[in-house]
Amino acid sequence: MELLAIQSLADCASFDKTVHPNLPQLYELPRQILQSPKSLTALKEIYQNSNPFVTALAFSLILAPIFLIVSEINKNYSQVDRLWSILPSIYNIHYVVYARISGLETERLDHLLAFSIAWSLRLTFNYYRKGGYNRGSEDYRWAIIRKRLGPSLFFLLNILFISLAQSLLLLLLTTPAYIMLVSSQFMGKMSLADYMFTHTLVGLVIIEFLADQQQWDFQEAKKLYLNSAQRPDQYKPENLERGFVVTGLWSWSRHPNFAAEQAIWIIVYLWGCWTTRTLYNWTLIGAASYIALFQASTWLTELSSAQKYPEYALYRKNVGKFVPRLNQIVTKISGSRPPNTGKESKII
Repeated sequence: MELLAIQSLADCASFDKTVHPNLPQLYELPRQILQSPKSLTALKEIYQNSNPFVTALAFSLILAPIFLIVSEINKNYSQVDRLWSILPSIYNIHYVVYARISGLETERLDHLLAFSIAWSLRLTFNYYRKGGYNRGSEDYRWAIIRKRLGPSLFFLLNILFISLAQSLLLLLLTTPAYIMLVSSQFMGKMSLADYMFTHTLVGLVIIEFLADQQQWDFQEAKKLYLNSAQRPDQYKPENLERGFVVTGLWSWSRHPNFAAEQAIWIIVYLWGCWTTRTLYNWTLIGAASYIALFQASTWLTELSSAQKYPEYALYRKNVGKFVPRLNQIVTKISGSRPPNTGKESKII
């Protein structure tokens, strides 16, 4: 088994020693599966004898043409979105299963998986209640991009980015779990630092849930107000007429859920670094790519919000995009208001 060929803890974070030598298996897997007896025992043997990252990579690559075909047939480009909250946990389950059947220590992976499932449940629930799994539902941003690029360029974008790159990104996010798996043959039980990583990740998921709920409550109140002129007591008419939430976590950050989401995958990466005792390693590509995607996605979201809501520019001026600005913190602590006593003072 290839994992046992790793000689030291430092080797576990090396792409050249844990990934590159095993990539030829990617070409051998289809032949092995086709030529093997059609039995669970034979498939289990192939699974156990294959490098777990290569197996996950093969699965990710198989998904890409499926996403492409389904999206083009339905002219709906949110096919990856529907599995966004699920695939990272599937990959993490895969690594835990592989470690268990290989007789490796799984305590860290079990804790990572527990967080991952909590993350998946929160994101899947929020996507579901917003109608993401409804037939015909599509992220509005794809329509904006499609209009800007035109049919030909958008089709190319679908091939290279929407279907392929996003599928690979969801795999790359979980590569810290792979190096944790490899390093488990050298590491002992969980340490205090490991528990701190776990609790921090769960805390960030809770922040995401609270931000989701605050936004959901506001949008439901706004819908009620616009349809019947009724409103919950905690919302003033001017708040609902503004059109977007500026209270709770949203008074500290314009995108508190996005901020927590990016922090989550940075911390997962750092956990992998801690486990392998490296300052940095190749799994950074997953977290870095995810952050780059969120930067672009947030820019597009804010562009749309600024066009839709007249007061959004004021909100951007007073509230930080991801982290609170110094003047926000001072204002919150002191309980003071900005010198301007007009609308500007209400959005902070």
